[in-house]
Amino acid sequence: MGNYLNPDIITFTEAVESDIYVDKTELLKYTNSILRTTQKYICISRPRRFGKSITANMLAAYYECEQDSKELFSKFKISASENFEKHLNQYDTIFLNMQEFLSQTKNIEEMIELVKKSVIWDLLDKYPDFRYFDNTNLMRTMQDVYSKTKRQFVVIIDEWDCVFREYKINKEAQEKYLDFLRDLLKDKGYIALAYMTGILPIKKCGTHSALNMFDEFSMIDPGPLAEYVGFTEEEVQKLCDKYGMDMGEVKSWYDGYSFEKAPSVYSPRSVVSCMRFGKIGNYWNQTETFEALKLYIDMNFEGLRDDVLSMIAGECVPVNTGSFANDMTTFHTEDDVLTLLIHLGYLAYDYDNKTVKIPNSEVRSEYRKE
Repeated sequence: MGNYLNPDIITFTEAVESDIYVDKTELLKYTNSILRTTQKYICISRPRRFGKSITANMLAAYYECEQDSKELFSKFKISASENFEKHLNQYDTIFLNMQEFLSQTKNIEEMIELVKKSVIWDLLDKYPDFRYFDNTNLMRTMQDVYSKTKRQFVVIIDEWDCVFREYKINKEAQEKYLDFLRDLLKDKGYIALAYMTGILPIKKCGTHSALNMFDEFSMIDPGPLAEYVGFTEEEVQKLCDKYGMDMGEVKSWYDGYSFEKAPSVYSPRSVVSCMRFGKIGNYWNQTETFEALKLYIDMNFEGLRDDVLSMIAGECVPVNTGSFANDMTTFHTEDDVLTLLIHLGYLAYDYDNKTVKIPNSEVRSEYRKE
């Protein structure tokens, strides 16, 4: 067990032993279904506090091969799946929170080098007796380990997009980072599953559409993973019954995100806090800076402020999400700003009608402050 290779499952254990844990383990049925296939690359983009890290820790606890997590998962929905034990604890699992590496380094070169050294350190600690072609080269070292063990890797990358938030205008840094991820993951036989989470969808830098092998599931189109974006109506109703909260009031404040396969999706952080503290409040907003919201609205592309006022009044506004560059700096039209606000959770998107709205009372109260 290392820091990044087959890490301790304590983080997920703490999550499930908390006051409130909503069982989302059936997501593993989907990841199990695409393991070791050409669909084995998944990128999940959601707003802050929508359970991305808990889910990433869940995957690590399930797949990693140095601890037995059968008892941990046996009480949850995934245990009823016919493939539950087939993939349980069967893979060398690498878990990387990119924000951790970013905060410890001064530039993108140092960050990438620290990632490489950290993972290699764990690999050589677990497999010290192998003959390595170049044990300073992460990709070759992973290939050597796979060649000897015939055990593929599950690679989980949390906060994958932090580079694009920190180095907003540094395209060279962005391209070096994309090149690193491509070289690590793309067309590698040692990869059984690559799972990335972040706020933003994958950045496309001209010819550097380096990660085009990924299926992307976002707030615009979460596809078959819609019910795992947040809490569903059924899940929230059960919590309201248990904690004695008024479902209608909770719905007004925290519902509002809607997808084809999940017509009502609630902000999970807000619901959990509401249940724990026994009162309605602006809980998700406390984790996010609405100065950013003001910044984007103050760009005041033609019609933007008028459309915001219309949405505050409860109306829907048409939007074209196709031109968005998947970053926080490239804005050419009002549509680009509105699309970013969808990914940040400040707006809810209607895929069928191609419109946006303010999702609920919690978020609407912040627009009114602005």
